[in-house]
Amino acid sequence: MNTFAGIEKEFAEFDKSAILLQSIPYDGTSTWGKGADNGFEAFMEAAENMEIYDIETNSEVYKRGIHVLPELSDFSSPEDMYLKVLKKSKEIIATNKFPTFFGGEHSVSIGIIEAMRHKYSNLTVLQLDAHADLRPQYHDSPYSHACAVHQASKTTNLVQVGIRSMDSVELPFLKKKNCFFASDIKGETLWHERALSLLTQDIYLTIDLDVFDPSIMPATGTPEPGGLDWYDVIRFLKKVFINKNIVGFDIVELAPIQGRKDPQFLTSKLYYQLLSYKFELKM
Repeated sequence: MNTFAGIEKEFAEFDKSAILLQSIPYDGTSTWGKGADNGFEAFMEAAENMEIYDIETNSEVYKRGIHVLPELSDFSSPEDMYLKVLKKSKEIIATNKFPTFFGGEHSVSIGIIEAMRHKYSNLTVLQLDAHADLRPQYHDSPYSHACAVHQASKTTNLVQVGIRSMDSVELPFLKKKNCFFASDIKGETLWHERALSLLTQDIYLTIDLDVFDPSIMPATGTPEPGGLDWYDVIRFLKKVFINKNIVGFDIVELAPIQGRKDPQFLTSKLYYQLLSYKFELKM
């Protein structure tokens, strides 16, 4: 595996890296658009063509060290995936480096969040997503992409941003005061302070790329109209990084489209921007 963004190997060695990147190319429960298991390769290729100086923070965060771990794959079932991701996530957290994860479909987040919950007793899960993902089970499994934050809704402080699609079976699990629907926030900023007031200090961030509008992010399994734009997302997240302790994050559901490179470029830019916010923001 190449280094992230083609950085020199001295900035990619495990011992010298502050940041770990774990890919989980799992696409076992998606029910419409397939291909999220190919997302990481496309993301890495795009990153090699990205400028690694960040204008906003006047920094080159890669010098903190970004180490790409061997992919986690070969799952026999959704439950097997969950258990292996849970185990690996605990191992990564125990390194005391900054953990980042790349799907795969959104079901990979279930085990990561559970591992984070055991580490941080008052954890907020901040979910950016088009879909509520609150089903107790889907197609006879509680480890489906449609169940990505059901467990988190019961065991953590779940705050949802960008939601614009759900099933009525999810309504009993939706905390409306903690949910910011896309129709209410698109192009607005007044909601930022209320959202920040709902967050505990320790935040795990999970980003389903379909939170973005399909006009800029069509390469997902279930694109939904009416999504957020680039600045809707990063301006809010910048405030979260400034005010709270982000303990890790994942990005999921990149399903590359043949002949298009812009979705994976957006994704690599988003990943790098979040690292710049985590390590290089000047208070």
